[in-house]
Formats: sequence, C-alpha cells, structure tokens
Amino acid sequence: MISGGQTGVDRAALDFASENEIETGGFVPRGRVAEDGRILDKYQNLTETDSSDPAVRTEKNVLAGDATLIVSKGELHGGTLLTMELAEKYKKPLLHLDLSVMNSDAATVKLVEWLDKVKPAVLNVAGPRASEDPDIYCSVRNLLQDVLDSEIEDQHRSLP
Repeated sequence: MISGGQTGVDRAALDFASENEIETGGFVPRGRVAEDGRILDKYQNLTETDSSDPAVRTEKNVLAGDATLIVSKGELHGGTLLTMELAEKYKKPLLHLDLSVMNSDAATVKLVEWLDKVKPAVLNVAGPRASEDPDIYCSVRNLLQDVLDSEIEDQHRSLP
C-alpha cells in the first residue's frame, strides 16, 4: 500500500497498513513536507522526490501503483482531483468511493468487489487531507479495517 504521506487519507492508509503488517511505501515531496510539517520517520519506505511540488509525488504514486483508490466525502478538488485525472491519463484501474453518497457497508462491499477484480499488488491510496476533512482519517481507517475483516470472514467460510 502506497500513498503520498499527507495528513488525512494518506496517513490513514499508511497507519492501517503498518498496524496490519502490510508493506508500505510511496513518494513524498522533497523534505518530506506535509501540511502538518515534516512527515515523521515512522512512515518508512517513503521516497522523497526531487521536487517540493506535491503534484510530482502524486504522479509518481499513480504510476507506481497497480491501481488507485480515492476515498472522499464529496466532490474532488486539488491534489485528489489530480490523482483521479492522472489515473485516467495513465489508464490505471481507479475506484473513487464518495462516502457522502454511500454508507460504510456499501463502500466496503464495493471496495472488496473491486479489489477482487483488479487484484493490485501495489495499491495507491489517496484523498483529502485532514484540513479539508477532519473526519476522513477515521473514516478511511474504519473502511480498510472493514475490508480486512470481510476478507478474513470469507477465508474462514471457505475452510473445510
């Protein structure tokens, strides 16, 4: 699982992955810059780009991922919109979950089905930063946990 290390969705994905022993990585702006200052060293395997422009890391993450998941609550703008545009430009599988128009159960089902279909080895996760949506971190963490729990339940059901 990769992301750009920004607050909000990016950090939720990195924290979830680390806590569940899923390999993490991704590209970040030069200086490990985020809206809350320098991205902490606890977020390992993040590669600084040669540029402090966040658009550079966004493009590199889209290209490095086999697929991109965008989670938001409402219309996309800024870097999140750029992520979608770049995924479309490079013809990368893309799923946008707008949590303002679907409940968490529907989002979980849609994400599980998409992951089963696309089967990305490297998933780029993106979305708004915390200053744009203070609750998005928790929403994404819960969504990813629900997906993991669903996968575990499916594995148990298929055991003899």
